[in-house]
Amino acid sequence: MGKKSKSAKKSKAEQPAKSAAELETAATAAPAEPATKMSSKEYYKELEKLEAQLVHLQTWVVEKGLKVVILFEGRDGAGKGGTIKAITGRLNPRVFRVVALPTPTDREKTQMYIQRYLPHMPAAGEVVIFDRSWYNRSGVERVMGFATDEQVQGFLRIAPLFEKLMVNGNQIILLKYWLEVDMDEQTRRLEQRITDPRKQWKLSPMDLKSYSRWYDYSRARDDMFRFTDSDWAPWFVARSNDKKRVRLNIIKHILNSVPYEVAKPPKIVLPKRDKPGDYEDPGLPVKYVPEVY
Repeated sequence: MGKKSKSAKKSKAEQPAKSAAELETAATAAPAEPATKMSSKEYYKELEKLEAQLVHLQTWVVEKGLKVVILFEGRDGAGKGGTIKAITGRLNPRVFRVVALPTPTDREKTQMYIQRYLPHMPAAGEVVIFDRSWYNRSGVERVMGFATDEQVQGFLRIAPLFEKLMVNGNQIILLKYWLEVDMDEQTRRLEQRITDPRKQWKLSPMDLKSYSRWYDYSRARDDMFRFTDSDWAPWFVARSNDKKRVRLNIIKHILNSVPYEVAKPPKIVLPKRDKPGDYEDPGLPVKYVPEVY
């Protein structure tokens, strides 16, 4: 081998230090997207490990009386519902509550905008997951013309203050996720909803109208990030072209974002069953479910 050049001999300490701007870019730049989608075998293997950790987190939340809010936003077909199911699949629905509010009623439309979300906020020992949230105002309501520009701008000013009250005033741990899907993948998923009877319920007239307004939603998303990404309630973007990967990545991020410890499990022994005594099977003519399978 030839002699090393002088530049190659420089130690790491002699390399030029990165500027603050370069470090900030490195921290926020999207990682390289994997070339292939994750296999089902690998997905379920990793999911099983994370599910066990989520149960530990749940126990800690209840034991310590933590209050957690996790909200999901993103375009139609971005994978919000599937991600939420992956999180809650093995958890107690009384601890991890999912909130997906319908279209506001005529009465709710006359209320203070944020009012309909307040009754769903967590008490001690609860985690509330919002499948879409108060950010409807800066998203679908803005794009589809259900809110005026004045209402949208007012919301963008107030939302960070409301979230600061949640986090600093009420000790709520708030995690905000935006699932980012690209045009081609969104088209593929929405076309599946048209042809697959298991998914047709997911396709609404609003989805069809929204589909044609990709760049209107892009502008709305950008403004939402610009005005509501704060130190106390930052946005986290998760690329969701690969549904399996995004579910695992978000679960891992939640586990890293909510401090918890693995509690020592109590020693449990099943008690002895009672004796039959004078009980006899009366042979009642009950109707059984046909065993087709």
